[in-house]
Amino acid sequence: MQVSKSWRELPQRYRLEGKKCTQCGKTCFPPRDICPVCNSDHMIIVNLPKRGKIVTYTVIHTAPANFEIFKPYIIALVQLEDGTHLTTQLTDCKPDNITLGMDVEAIIRKINEDGKDGIIYYSYKFRPVLKNADKKKS
Repeated sequence: MQVSKSWRELPQRYRLEGKKCTQCGKTCFPPRDICPVCNSDHMIIVNLPKRGKIVTYTVIHTAPANFEIFKPYIIALVQLEDGTHLTTQLTDCKPDNITLGMDVEAIIRKINEDGKDGIIYYSYKFRPVLKNADKKKS
C-alpha cells in the first residue's frame, strides 16, 4: 500500500468513520458518497459505535499472501449497536470460542507491513468484549 493511500484511509481505519444519509438515515461503512437506499448525495461523516454483535463468521485456513502469519484467522460480519454492518477480522479469540450473537468491540491492531524496515499498517479489528471491562462500567 502506498503512503498516500494509507493517509487517506486513516479516518475510517482508526476512528471507524462511516457516512450517514441525511435524507433516509442509512449509515454506510465503508463510507460512500451516494446513499445505496435513496441515491441521495447528502451524506455526512459519522463516528460509528465501537461495539456490536457477531451475525455470522468464517475461519480462514488458507491465507492469501501477506496474511499467512495470522492463519487460521476469523472473518466476521458484525452488526454495530446502531445497526450498521461491517466485515472485520476477529482477534484475541480462538475459532472454537466464537458464537453467533457474541458481543464484540473494536480495537486497533497491526494488519500488514512493508518488510522488516518498511511501514507498519494498522486498522480496526474486533475482539470479544472483555468481562472485566463490563464490570468496571457498572
